[in-house]
Amino acid sequence: MSAQPALPPDTPLELHRQYRFQWEEAQQSFVLLYPEGMVTLPGSAGEIMKRVDGTRSVEQIVQDLQAAFPGIDLRGDVVEFLEIAHAKGWIRTKENR
Repeated sequence: MSAQPALPPDTPLELHRQYRFQWEEAQQSFVLLYPEGMVTLPGSAGEIMKRVDGTRSVEQIVQDLQAAFPGIDLRGDVVEFLEIAHAKGWIRTKENR
């Protein structure tokens, strides 16, 4: 069991202020840039992070991805990625400023 509580499903998520999310042509993927370096976000990680905009909650991100990629149950993978991103400090709940 994780030491950190699960992300609340209805609270908006945002990037931590030290990160910038963008498409990196040289990497041919989305990345998170920060003062000390870069995190490459291939494929589904980039699709998830595109939706972390300060207005959407975990539940809204899951629903949006389910609509974009119908027929696949993405909930478990999306929630797991968001929890990892939160634990790494890439994202935070909007209420935690």
